[in-house]
Amino acid sequence: MDQFRALRYFSKVAETGSFTKAAGVFGVPPSSLSRRVADLENSLGATLLKRSTREVKLTEVGQRYYTQVLDILNQLEQSNEAVRSYQAKPMGHLHISSMVGFGERILLPLLDEFSQLYPEIVLDVSLSDELSALSRDDVDLAIRGGYAPNERVLAIKLMGNQFIPVAAPSYLAEMGKPVHAIELKQHKGLYFRTPNGPTPWLSYINAQWQDVSAPQVAVSNNGNWLGDMAAKGKGILMVPRWATAHHLESGKLVELVLEPQVQINQNNDMAVYLLYQKQRYLVPKVKAAVDFLVARVKC
Repeated sequence: MDQFRALRYFSKVAETGSFTKAAGVFGVPPSSLSRRVADLENSLGATLLKRSTREVKLTEVGQRYYTQVLDILNQLEQSNEAVRSYQAKPMGHLHISSMVGFGERILLPLLDEFSQLYPEIVLDVSLSDELSALSRDDVDLAIRGGYAPNERVLAIKLMGNQFIPVAAPSYLAEMGKPVHAIELKQHKGLYFRTPNGPTPWLSYINAQWQDVSAPQVAVSNNGNWLGDMAAKGKGILMVPRWATAHHLESGKLVELVLEPQVQINQNNDMAVYLLYQKQRYLVPKVKAAVDFLVARVKC
């Protein structure tokens, strides 16, 4: 039995939920593909797939096996690409995933210069605040804010990601300027919605963390809209300093200095990280992008 081919067939059936669709990908008859997968199950002494007239699903052991097989196939493909591309010039499709705010304000403008330097690299850029698993989502590079991840990837700190409270001068003239963190409860709040919900406002008061969030006026995952709302005097916004630098420089927003300090979580040591799998750095297109972004952004 050609186990590698059987693993590829099994992985594609698990992904598509269909022997017919999987066979179409490889250009082989469904019966031939099905026999290969059956041979794999026989060699393992385990049923990996539940077959019915309507669909094909993974069994419990099949799900565990699929997860492990997918990692192996991805690593093998990456190793093959690294060997094929070794000493070659940067070229091919480069898949980048970035959080929205950073992508719009910092990444996309830089990519114009990158494209001029490496015209044979085709950029495929996704802006999303959803988390990406590099091995699962076909992503070469990911840019995320938060803490260095625990998954098996390299993380380069590009910049700090400290959140600061800001408000428009017009808002402060109408509502008053808060001085103590607890006073925020009497104000109006604009909140960024993360995959885990709206960001809270926390402050360490009387030797314990307290929620000092103001009543919600607006909640959104669109940072630009929230920034505009804050600039129009609609409320106070907690936002990364880099994301609102243009508003601070223009005077449309001012930073609030509060005592004690207000944060969006109990650990203020957050940053913006560039993430990639270690072995991918051997691929010229990935190395070119990592080196370029570190040189242009890291501070």
